[in-house]
Amino acid sequence: MIQITAIDPDREAYEIGLPIIRKAGVEHKIDFIDSPALPILDKMLQDPNSKSSYDFAYVDADKENYMNYHGRLMKLVKVGGLIVYDNTLWSGTVAYSESSLSNTCKFPEGVLSKVEFVKELNKVLAADSRIQMTQLPVGDGVTICMRLY
Repeated sequence: MIQITAIDPDREAYEIGLPIIRKAGVEHKIDFIDSPALPILDKMLQDPNSKSSYDFAYVDADKENYMNYHGRLMKLVKVGGLIVYDNTLWSGTVAYSESSLSNTCKFPEGVLSKVEFVKELNKVLAADSRIQMTQLPVGDGVTICMRLY
């Protein structure tokens, strides 16, 4: 049986798609949890049945915690499963040096304040031998990681 656990502190975002979910007849397959993700992931990890039980995880959340999500999801997603991170090119800022970023007005401060978190995630994912990864330059960048062990 396919089951989706969706975690988001913004219930309104979920409710925007709810009419389509209902029309498709899949509302019963979605467990929406109105909460920040880290406490929920920690709770999941306390249940031995949750470990290595997920096939797929999609992360589009607070960039400051991407590294924390990765550590937890590597325990929750099964070997052969996928973890997908959104925004891993972060408006192209990951390709700029720190001095280049500070000398440009091209990017809004909200973008610039998170560049280092995204760069660090990319470095860690590239060095993580537990995954095979690829980064797609679509939209704002998507990184797909397959758990190897």
